[in-house]
Amino acid sequence: MTGPLQGGAIGSALYRALWRWHFFAGLICAPIVILLAATGGIYLFKDEINDGLHRDLRIVAPQGTERLAPSALVAKALEAHPGTLKGYSPPEAADRAAGVQITGADGLKDTVYVDPYSGRVLGSLWDGGAAGSPSMYLVRKLHSLKYAGWFAERIVEAVAGWMVLLTASGIYLWWPRGQKGGVVTVRGTPGKRLFWRDLHAVTGVFVSVFIVFLAMTGLPWSGYWGKQFYGFAYAVGMGMPDGYWDKYPVSTVPLKDSIDRAPWIIENQPTPLSTTAGGVPAKLDDVVRTVEGLGIAPGYALVIPTKPDGVFTASVYPDDITQERVVHLDQYSGKVLFDMRLKDLGLFGRLAEWGVSIHMGQAFGLANQLVLLTSLVAMIGLVVSGLVMWWKRRPAGSLGAPRLPAGAGVPKGLFVIAAAGGLFFPMVGISMLVFAVVEAATYGVRTLRTA
Repeated sequence: MTGPLQGGAIGSALYRALWRWHFFAGLICAPIVILLAATGGIYLFKDEINDGLHRDLRIVAPQGTERLAPSALVAKALEAHPGTLKGYSPPEAADRAAGVQITGADGLKDTVYVDPYSGRVLGSLWDGGAAGSPSMYLVRKLHSLKYAGWFAERIVEAVAGWMVLLTASGIYLWWPRGQKGGVVTVRGTPGKRLFWRDLHAVTGVFVSVFIVFLAMTGLPWSGYWGKQFYGFAYAVGMGMPDGYWDKYPVSTVPLKDSIDRAPWIIENQPTPLSTTAGGVPAKLDDVVRTVEGLGIAPGYALVIPTKPDGVFTASVYPDDITQERVVHLDQYSGKVLFDMRLKDLGLFGRLAEWGVSIHMGQAFGLANQLVLLTSLVAMIGLVVSGLVMWWKRRPAGSLGAPRLPAGAGVPKGLFVIAAAGGLFFPMVGISMLVFAVVEAATYGVRTLRTA
């Protein structure tokens, strides 16, 4: 990367300008990328990890007898763990326990696990929602930096956008310019800078598609970019079709606040209200029978209404994403008010749900998990090799950042790339402006003239 450059002065200036950009962005993003890759790799196997850590709660011995009724299992759970019933999760398979979500006097929601055959209470855990356990909840929050507040979430959003631009600029820097090595093979030996340069470049090229995929499928969850894309999907009629709520009154509570995991494209949609408020609520056993009669996939969770106008909500997000479903039922009559499947979503909604499912390692089973795990390990290797390469080439007492050729200004092409990237990834655009201010303050406005 420090050898002769092709394409004359402008080509050389653009190459070195992108190299400088790539260097600083990679160095700053490195810690976040390692955090995202490490936590993402762990979360890919959340179900396997949860089963391993909490096998005594989640796994039961299959029996030849019929399971107890949902109401009987809930009664056993409330007897052992008094409080307010919030939800019920039927056993997903013959060897699985039932889960009963209960909010105790302390205001915390726990999941109480019950043997569906004997009714024996196996124990309880603080409810981790879609993560399935407190430990995986921690991993999930670390992955998005939600523990650190909205500003940290914006940083993650910016890093996701930078990952796409780093991939594009990295391919530009890697592109063969007459060299014979370091394209698809690694030259040199460990300990030599050439080895780390080639390892970084070759790894980046092979994993580039996965980096872009993971970044783009993660962005819909982000605070600003995701909100704008959400609005755009509706504006062009490719989100959730209009008309679903015309027949029933709705609450001001978005779906994402009612269930542990809502389909991305409808998570901000309102929850319908029960239209026959008053009287006696429908029995849990009847509601479960209705929901399962609709053919909902195993592994669904049922949210229990706690307000007079609330509704029962059943939702499921199985590995087979085509069976994703959300069903709302009237609290009193048990009538189905809303039944949404993947096919009911607009194009962007379906694409987003497929992207999320693959991103989380669900859609294609173990192969999906292993391919993404390999990609995430490669991403960590990419960061490490880049840091080692920089450290080895760094002059003593200097940062060692790439510089523009003497007498050359910043190429116009770089401004075009920066403008396009900043418009598509607003958080990236803001970070570019901050970097430009720092550059101006460090080197003076004259060094930022246009070539």
